[in-house]
Amino acid sequence: MERQLIQEGDRILIGASGGKDSTVMAWALAGLRQVLKIRYELQALHISADLPADSIDTGAISARLSEWGIPLAFLPVPVIGRLKEGRKMNCYWCSTQRRTELIKYAMENGFNKIALGHHLDDIIETFFMNLMEKGTFSTMPMQLTYRKYPLTLIRPLGYLEERQIIACASELGLLSVTCTCPYGSNSRRLEIRRRIAGLTANSGAVKRRILSGINMGFYNPVYDI
Repeated sequence: MERQLIQEGDRILIGASGGKDSTVMAWALAGLRQVLKIRYELQALHISADLPADSIDTGAISARLSEWGIPLAFLPVPVIGRLKEGRKMNCYWCSTQRRTELIKYAMENGFNKIALGHHLDDIIETFFMNLMEKGTFSTMPMQLTYRKYPLTLIRPLGYLEERQIIACASELGLLSVTCTCPYGSNSRRLEIRRRIAGLTANSGAVKRRILSGINMGFYNPVYDI
């Protein structure tokens, strides 16, 4: 709670993909309600896209979240169908479309925060991708406030490495899904991940020092959209 990502009276919409990250996050946020001295509401939204490998066991997701007192809604989105003529499908387009629908749903249903399951490795990978390919000093912040919407994105798993999340999911027997989308099989992110592993020797301490350096410039940025 160092960054006060969750506050009294928050209505938090969880982006629930059905994979290990968002599932562990939902479990943690539900459990925290029993120990924190603040009240907040949780609901999850699963967005299904028209992708060849986008076949998640929605019944299992719903049952799991129900155990934790988190209602779940489903929303189909034609990610490929929205592509303009001549454009190729890619991970960025897919994530943008999903994020747009999360924001729309949150606005229409009175949520003030959206929780995403990105972890420490995601944040560092994004930082190096932006630095090396775009020449920009930017990444996924743990807390991001929109200027034009009464919404804030939070990433409660931002201090956790992916291997820690995998260990937690394994120990608790949580649903774990590996992305098999063909559009992401040759993702640039995979190469960046390998480079970071070589640079840090997969040291959690080194990764957190990198995050600390990044955070000096990105505590609570505002999106001008």
